Order: sequence, then structure tokens, then C-alpha cells
Amino acid sequence: QVQLVESGGGLVQAGDSLRLSCTTSGTNSGRTFSPNAMGWFRQAPGKEREFVAAMLWAGGHKYYADSVEGRFSISRDYARRTLYLQMDNLKVEDTAVYYCGIQKIVRGDFDSWGQGTQVTVSS
Repeated sequence: QVQLVESGGGLVQAGDSLRLSCTTSGTNSGRTFSPNAMGWFRQAPGKEREFVAAMLWAGGHKYYADSVEGRFSISRDYARRTLYLQMDNLKVEDTAVYYCGIQKIVRGDFDSWGQGTQVTVSS
């Protein structure tokens, strides 16, 4: 069972940048870590969790929500099994708890959520 740990959140002002990290652990030694994709989601108070960005783990193709396109960039360190989210030009509406998840198979659900990391953007 893979465990995910998100980090890098904080309190920033509008227009600032943050870089989130999602580290993985618990993969069986000797087995290849090969999910179909990993992604970032966020949940603001009183709202449902929403998709932010995802990346095919092997091929590297990237997907973004319209609301973050051009401001956020998802990347991964394949060897370290770590996922990143570079967030630039942050807006107040980006305030949320950010989670990373794993999509094990094509068209599967994202799961194995970590505890999340809080991002708060002030005006």
C-alpha cells in the first residue's frame, strides 16, 4: 500500500508562488512503482474536492483545470517517486487544502490520498 505525504503549503499573498511536493512511500521493495497517473486535487471550505492537475507517470503528459492553466505546473521526479506542483501568480480563490492522489489504472479513480497541505492566499 502506497502512502502519500504532501508538503509545501503555507500562507502567502496574492501574486506569490508556492511549490508543493508529494512524496510516496510504502512501495514493496523490488516492485516497480508504476501508476497510470498522479494528480493534485484541492478542497476549499464548504466545497467538494476538485481536480487541479494530473500527469501520466510514464509518459509525462500533463492535464490542468482551466482555473489554473498557465499559472500552475505539475512535474515529477521519476527516480524519487515524487510529484510536484509549482503554483505561480496565486489568487485568493486558490485557497484550499491540496491533496495528491494516485490513479493506478487507466480510467480508474484517484485514491491513496495523503493528509493534504493547506494553501492560504491573502489579498
